[in-house]
Amino acid sequence: MTSQSVTGQVSIALQFDTSRDINSAARDVQAAIVAARADLPATLRQNPTYVEANTAGMPVMVLALTSDTRTPAQVYDVATNVLEQHLSQISGVGQLMLGGAALPAVRVELNPLALFKYGIGFEDIRAALSSANANTPKGFLNRGRQRLILQTNDQVHGAQDLKGLIVAYRNMRPVRLEDVAQVTDGVENVENGGFFNRKPAVLAIVFPRAGANVVQTINQIRAQFPTLKAALPADVELHVGMDRSATIQAALTDTKSTLVLSVLLVVGVVLVFLRSPRTTIVPALVIPASLVTTFGVMKLMNYSLDSLSLMALTIATGFVVDDAIVVIENISRHMEQGASRADAVLQGAQEVAFTVLSVSISLVAVFLPILMLGGLMGSLLHEFAVTISVTVLVSMVLSLTLTPMMCARILPSGEARADRKPNFWSRLSVRMERGFAYVENAYGRSLATALRHRRLVLLSLPVTIGMMGVLFVFMPKGLFPTEDTGMMMAHLVADQATSFDEMLAKVDQVEKNILENGQVSGVTGFVGGRNSSNQANIFIDLIDKAQRRTTISQTLADLTHRTHDLVGGQFIAMLPSLLPSGGRQANGAYQYTLQSDDAATLYHWIPRLQAALQKHAELRDVSSDVQQGGLSTNVMINRDVSGRTNLTPQLISNTIYDAFGQRAASVIYNPLNQYRVVMNVLPKYWDNADILQQVWVSTSGGTASGSTQSNTIKVTSASTTSTTASSLSSQSFANQIQNSLAGGSGASSGSAVSSTAETMVPLSVVSSMQSATMPLSVNHQGQSLAATLSFNLASGASMSDATRIINEEIARLQVPTSVHGHFAGTAAQFQSSASNEPLLIVAALGAVYLVLGILYESYVHPLTILSTLPSAGVGALLALYLLGQEFDLIALIGLILLIGIVKKNAIMLVDFAITEERNHNRPARDAIHTACLLRFRPIMMTTIAAAMGALPLVVGNGYGAELRRPLGIAIMGGLLFSQILTLYTTPVVYLYLDRLGQWGRRRLPAIFHAIARVVRPARSS
Repeated sequence: MTSQSVTGQVSIALQFDTSRDINSAARDVQAAIVAARADLPATLRQNPTYVEANTAGMPVMVLALTSDTRTPAQVYDVATNVLEQHLSQISGVGQLMLGGAALPAVRVELNPLALFKYGIGFEDIRAALSSANANTPKGFLNRGRQRLILQTNDQVHGAQDLKGLIVAYRNMRPVRLEDVAQVTDGVENVENGGFFNRKPAVLAIVFPRAGANVVQTINQIRAQFPTLKAALPADVELHVGMDRSATIQAALTDTKSTLVLSVLLVVGVVLVFLRSPRTTIVPALVIPASLVTTFGVMKLMNYSLDSLSLMALTIATGFVVDDAIVVIENISRHMEQGASRADAVLQGAQEVAFTVLSVSISLVAVFLPILMLGGLMGSLLHEFAVTISVTVLVSMVLSLTLTPMMCARILPSGEARADRKPNFWSRLSVRMERGFAYVENAYGRSLATALRHRRLVLLSLPVTIGMMGVLFVFMPKGLFPTEDTGMMMAHLVADQATSFDEMLAKVDQVEKNILENGQVSGVTGFVGGRNSSNQANIFIDLIDKAQRRTTISQTLADLTHRTHDLVGGQFIAMLPSLLPSGGRQANGAYQYTLQSDDAATLYHWIPRLQAALQKHAELRDVSSDVQQGGLSTNVMINRDVSGRTNLTPQLISNTIYDAFGQRAASVIYNPLNQYRVVMNVLPKYWDNADILQQVWVSTSGGTASGSTQSNTIKVTSASTTSTTASSLSSQSFANQIQNSLAGGSGASSGSAVSSTAETMVPLSVVSSMQSATMPLSVNHQGQSLAATLSFNLASGASMSDATRIINEEIARLQVPTSVHGHFAGTAAQFQSSASNEPLLIVAALGAVYLVLGILYESYVHPLTILSTLPSAGVGALLALYLLGQEFDLIALIGLILLIGIVKKNAIMLVDFAITEERNHNRPARDAIHTACLLRFRPIMMTTIAAAMGALPLVVGNGYGAELRRPLGIAIMGGLLFSQILTLYTTPVVYLYLDRLGQWGRRRLPAIFHAIARVVRPARSS
């Protein structure tokens, strides 16, 4: 739970465990809000509300309303009455936030000097405004059989109705409101500003509901555009400032193209190796059949077709065909040896059935730890793991049923092949066969050499294990790749004492600099609203990726450079996080939070740590959410003097609020909305820092009222048997009284129409002015004060570098133990992911070992199969490192997939060798040597097919390519490197472990028998 409190509002973000149903959590939140209402001030403009949205993420859509003829207040009113009403009804919309302006209001801007001359207090003006605008029932009259409802013109509709309002009588002449104030139709809060491409605009910022489909939500919003444009006035234009669905759909389209390309490449590999278009039809049909069946299962499980699921299907095309290839290749081999088509199908399928089962079951076992993984990472990877597992199981069933059946119908018999007339394809097939035979012979000779030098070959295994450990430790690590989504989010943070007008000027300057970059298509943003007064949110939309001349990282660096000379402010641009979490809006992609029970200690150490981190080139845009430096003028009331002049602190505070707080004095009720009558002094007096020396306070109504109420809250009941309901009721009653005594009732203590000049006391007589600083915002995490450092990573830096730097600086600065630090948001997810990665890999290895041990009824030969994995890990990590990729969550998926893919080569070798040993009593060396030569071609075929399935992920450059690339690189690097080594190390490891197994079978019974002889007498005694 995190919170941020600024002047006039507080926002609390609740982040629930992923296993919690969001609707159930929402009901609990609503119940807590209702229970806490009795303890909240009675002056709240409205009851607290909640939204089901991720406040740490980027909005999915930003709409802008502009007009050349209407004021921002009028446009905001249109947005409230039309836009908000329509879009809030869409099921996928979690929060719709309007920014850039405020509702229309009647602004009463007072001339304090004129008031003081007439002896009229600010509270008198507030009382007059409140009494001049009423909205109460009047009753009815009966006239015969008719009923007449009573109405009056007690409602104010605009500034014109208030200008002539009599607020006092002086010298028997009325003093009207226009004599002491400028009354205009304006805006409720002048410190709000929005822009769209440097043009004033009102923004509608859409955040999705938790769990909503982003594309579907935006499509529903766009479907409302014809209705919205018809409902909007003709002089109000609707613009789309940002639309995330465009890049999401482009990424999905690109992923679908990648899937199709992978299928074509895999089929092409099969065609090259089998050299028969008719034979290639079989695996070519198995692939789409597996994918279509998987789509059906995904539909039944209510999964969505997103980037991760499509990426899973793309990778699956490379190895779902493996089972079919093994079956087809073995059937073809028997047919080439002269067997009839029926015998070849039956014998060939029977020989490899157990191999196919072992490969598929062990591959599914790899994903069991992921399926049982909890937290955010588990939720994210669950659909990915299920999608691949279903695809593999479906392909296994099809390879053992559909593939043999089609082979019996489609594969040409030996006679057909002999009678086939020579053509271009047959001549090319003969040449390719010669090339394959040459490679097989070369491998056979090199394998014989490797088996003669087993110890030397075996040394490669510990070397690869050591290399994998070193690479894993020193690899730069991250959570997700930096993805080009075609948009950026930026914050402009000015000095804490910056005025609103100065802030608008800075925002306009920054917007102008951003639009000068040719890669930017639009800029939308707002100042004020939920932000602190010195901050602005900016959304940057880029042109299509295909039309850009620079990468998104280069564009971000250019925008930062264009704004580096900004005086009195810091421009921070960042790319949207793929996994936003933490519940807080921050000035960077990563956060580090400090907490302490002592505010002074916390605020002492946070700037020191910030300054230390800013010295490191790996971190950029280091900033803090601590806003403790706002300038303030403290009015120090002398209670003795104010008491003698009959002025209470409440009256003094009310007067200052009336003059400088844009105070709502009354409410105007219209059919569609509610508007305020806002009072404050003329703007020219805001710009005068010495105006407080000229303020006079009226003593009218200064006597503290409510003594009975005051005494009431001091009385405690003697009874100790009150129920919970009555206790809560008394607490609520006491809270209401306290709010009333503190001015919480909202009623003015002045006179609506005073007839005589009131006694006015200069504020400077009863108080003194002191310059000081005060917080612009206060942040909490849980129930403790919190301060968060936000930062982005420099080009080439990784999250592991940031973790190391922060830990080193905290140790160097010797931050006391009373200040607790931890990563938050995306950085916290990285730490959780990094701590789980080794455990996840070990769990996957353990699951595979157990499954293989059960299938082969052996303790040692599963180790033979798993011995192929270190080389695959080295290949994957080395490829990632050489190509400048981090080891992130996507690369981890690739490494886990390699565990399932690479072991199939060893399974095909070990399965055949064990069968030869057990069924034909062949020596282990001859059995494994024959297995290597016989399975060499299907091993090469399946490995290259899997690599070709991953190749489109590596070379793709469309939207979402950055997310897919680490997976393709890891798989291709691991496959190619392991293929070179495992064809030689696997038979060597097999021989050593087979010898170990034979020794165990000879020695273990004797050892167990000896132990039993020792233990049995001890038990009998």
